[in-house]
Amino acid sequence: MSISPFRVDQNTPDISNLDAESKAEKAEVEQVEDVLNQTPYQPKELRSGGILNWLQKKNPSPQFLADVAKMNETELDPRKVKHVERKIDLLIMPALAICYMFYYVDKTTLSYAAIFDLKNDLHLGSSDYNWLSSLFYFGWLGWALPTNLLMQKFPLNKYLAFNLLLHDPRINPCVIDRIFQIFLWGVLLMAQAASRNFTELAVLRVLSGAAEATADPAFVLITGTWYTRTQQPTRIGYWYLANGFGIALGGLFGYAIGHVSSLSSWKYEFIIIGALCSAWAIFMAIFVPDSPYFSHWFTPEERLIIVSRKRGDHNSTDTREWKPAQVLEAFIDPKTYLFFLFGFTANVPNGATSNFGTLIVQGFGFDTFQTTLMQIPYGMVIVAFILAAIFINAKLPPGYRTLLMALTNVPTVVGFAMVAWCKGTAPRLAGFWLTGASNATFVLGLSLLSGNVGGQSKKAIASAAVFLGVAIGNIVGPFLFKTSEAPTYYTGVVGCLVSRALEIVIILILRVIFIVSNRRKDRFVAKGHVRYDGRSTELEDITDWKNPAFRYVTVSPISLTPVERA
Repeated sequence: MSISPFRVDQNTPDISNLDAESKAEKAEVEQVEDVLNQTPYQPKELRSGGILNWLQKKNPSPQFLADVAKMNETELDPRKVKHVERKIDLLIMPALAICYMFYYVDKTTLSYAAIFDLKNDLHLGSSDYNWLSSLFYFGWLGWALPTNLLMQKFPLNKYLAFNLLLHDPRINPCVIDRIFQIFLWGVLLMAQAASRNFTELAVLRVLSGAAEATADPAFVLITGTWYTRTQQPTRIGYWYLANGFGIALGGLFGYAIGHVSSLSSWKYEFIIIGALCSAWAIFMAIFVPDSPYFSHWFTPEERLIIVSRKRGDHNSTDTREWKPAQVLEAFIDPKTYLFFLFGFTANVPNGATSNFGTLIVQGFGFDTFQTTLMQIPYGMVIVAFILAAIFINAKLPPGYRTLLMALTNVPTVVGFAMVAWCKGTAPRLAGFWLTGASNATFVLGLSLLSGNVGGQSKKAIASAAVFLGVAIGNIVGPFLFKTSEAPTYYTGVVGCLVSRALEIVIILILRVIFIVSNRRKDRFVAKGHVRYDGRSTELEDITDWKNPAFRYVTVSPISLTPVERA
């Protein structure tokens, strides 16, 4: 008889019961772990619903909204708010600024290529360069409205890289999506170096324009998501400063690249700038947070503070729901069409100077390398005017923002007049540099859009209207410059002057509409025709027309007392 090597204790519990208890304990542990792994603000759609829900913009959870409403009943700790805003600035501002610098350099690389024999190498006809300048914005125009509608459906940081090629389910979609759009800018720019004729370059210009159509509206919406309405002009100004730095750096790059002799210099312009842009996309993938509701960069309390500190904005929380009533309201609101005209009149000159600026300066008597260096002061003038506008806007009392917009456009009108009618190189060059002042106007105008439209669907349509105007203006601008008038381009310069003057008129009309609307709402409230609790509208997705608490342009970020500021 064999003896078992294991000794059986008479007090040992029944194994079958032990297994049952272990399974119960294991199930309990797994349940606790599931709870611990799920933030209370994570909606169910993040954990289920298939690939489409996984990619779409996620609405904040009911628990998150309830906690925000509860926090809105209390006074926020200024130290905590300052700490959160410092974190936002460190994460958002550098990323948007550098991305915007590449965005602008990408668009203007053609103008540097033009002075490095692009026209001769590709055997361009008399109007071919005008078409290459405008075709970029045909692609931009074709994708402007769809991209604004899709940004309503998909997360902004992801959609900044939408297109969604080669989606590997093992890889975080935030990483792939965030990289791809910016990476695509660089790839398409590098591909332009391989162009052998007008047709090949034209196709790539159209594709590049479509790829970059997302940038401006996405940057404005991202800024509006993270910052209060009073902060938006300053923060938009910060990342828009990269426009000036991009022009200055473009001049330096052009000067350096022009001395490379192994390939045509214009090809190196496309290759080097494009490669740097694509490399930057990888950095963007790592550091740009998703949204205030789900970002891992912030604690749950900090996420609540981010939203609660915007309690007076009446801009509602970010939502993926598309509301036809808001779309209809956008199309019958005259401000939508004025926003379109603002974008158009601001960008007829932009389309001209972005593509013909170097040719205009070269016409003053400078050689190719001197022309590239003359772009550096031009870029710094833009930086100076934007900084001045940010500082003055912060110091002005309520009610002067639109007047400041009109005022910053006056030096641009004067500058074009100097280019058109002054004699001698110095005054004409100084006039060209002065035209950069209008960038400050556009910065304030973008904040005007983000702070003056309520309702997510309506805001998407208004944003599309502005940037449709931007695209059409940039298409029209280059055709004002006739090859037969080179190097003075008199018709084009005067056309830019007229466009800027009309822009001032549109700004003043918007100002009148804002003030009249605010006074009408205040009058209805004072007479008792309209009663509302401002706190009940803070988290609702309703438009500026339907929200009795909404005031143009800004209300105090803490107090619910309407403040007229246009």
